[in-house]
Amino acid sequence: MVPSPSARPRVRSFRLANGLRVLLAPDAASPTASVWVWYGVGSKNEHPGITGASHWVEHMLFQGSPRYGKGQMDRAVIRVGGELNAFTDTDYTAYFSTVPREHVGVPLDIEADRMTRALLLDPEVERERTVIYSEREGNENSPEFRVSEEILELAFRIHPYRWDALGYRADIEHLSPQQLREYYHRYYGTRNAVLVVAGGFEPDGMERTVRERFSPLPAGGDDVTVAAVEPTPNGERRAELSGPGTTPYLEMAWRSPALRDPATPSTLVLDAVLGGEVPMFSALSMRRGAEHPASRLYRALVDPGLAVRAGSSWHPQEYPGLFSIAALAAPGVALDRIEARIDRELARIQRTGPTPVEMDDARTKFRRGAALAYEGASRTGFRLGYFATVAPDGFEQRLLAAITRVSARDVRDRARELFRPEARIVVRYTPRGTAADE
Repeated sequence: MVPSPSARPRVRSFRLANGLRVLLAPDAASPTASVWVWYGVGSKNEHPGITGASHWVEHMLFQGSPRYGKGQMDRAVIRVGGELNAFTDTDYTAYFSTVPREHVGVPLDIEADRMTRALLLDPEVERERTVIYSEREGNENSPEFRVSEEILELAFRIHPYRWDALGYRADIEHLSPQQLREYYHRYYGTRNAVLVVAGGFEPDGMERTVRERFSPLPAGGDDVTVAAVEPTPNGERRAELSGPGTTPYLEMAWRSPALRDPATPSTLVLDAVLGGEVPMFSALSMRRGAEHPASRLYRALVDPGLAVRAGSSWHPQEYPGLFSIAALAAPGVALDRIEARIDRELARIQRTGPTPVEMDDARTKFRRGAALAYEGASRTGFRLGYFATVAPDGFEQRLLAAITRVSARDVRDRARELFRPEARIVVRYTPRGTAADE
């Protein structure tokens, strides 16, 4: 059984008059304090011509505000022994700093200064264009990135999940500083932000400090809801890619439920059975990390030597996204053999569902992830901010409770609904000059 989230800290929640939502999670024993600002703004709020704007704004919020010049934010946090960073996804952008508890005022001052007043000066935008373009070029050298982009293009015809958060190459080249400033001022306001402070601090004093620093900020932030609805797929979509590299690569994807869909608990368990990981309940990342030799796809593809890496990946999103399966071929193994083996495994789980051992293993992973979710100030800030940004109050607790009720039959039925042939996208990547075992 997955435990109720008893480790979830007591949270003081309030909203300022300007719309900023604040979550305070004090831990008297913590030597550190972590300050997070989450914006419900991501690549879902872009459109062709300004794709990549959210990621670019993420970079620019480190490049200057009225009180902090270029580089001064980083130095201020590092000087007191802290660390800081940020990340952008489809549905959100998050900034965080974790510092010794006695220096929590430093990141609070930084976030209050750049929440509505980041400068985004023309020279700095142009300098950062080079950085982002290099990041894009680096990713394009990866077959996995190129395949992922092709998957998105095939899967989404209307919805802004169609492009990667990095944005299109042409938009990185042509997006103007003024367009970037307009995007920032339109969406990055108090009404779209969640401030989380977790770790070592006294709650009454922290509430006073937050109100003093953030209440003077003007209310702002346009609606970030996406109205576009992607039509139901009515046929398999395929693509063949080739390029630099040494190893053939295959990825399949199917339209998956949105985070708040009733099918989410059984889809999470299905992902755990096939791929072995439960990213929603893993540390500070929603992305897939280690391989899992006990998972079904690993045993079907890696153990017999067909692939050097194989697994499934589901990153639940605010709107219906994609459930994917990927495999990196072993030397001399044709992608046709790998695809056929994946098809056989999917047919098997649709026919008989997961075994009792697989269900027990999945439950153990969820139980472990839930137990560690709020371990430390940084993890707590991540966890609270993520769910506050993408889901209504109480969603996390309801999700955990629903996972305890998922049965093997539920997982089997979910596999039958998810892995429909007419909803499948398949992209295969063949390195140029590499002989395939056809």
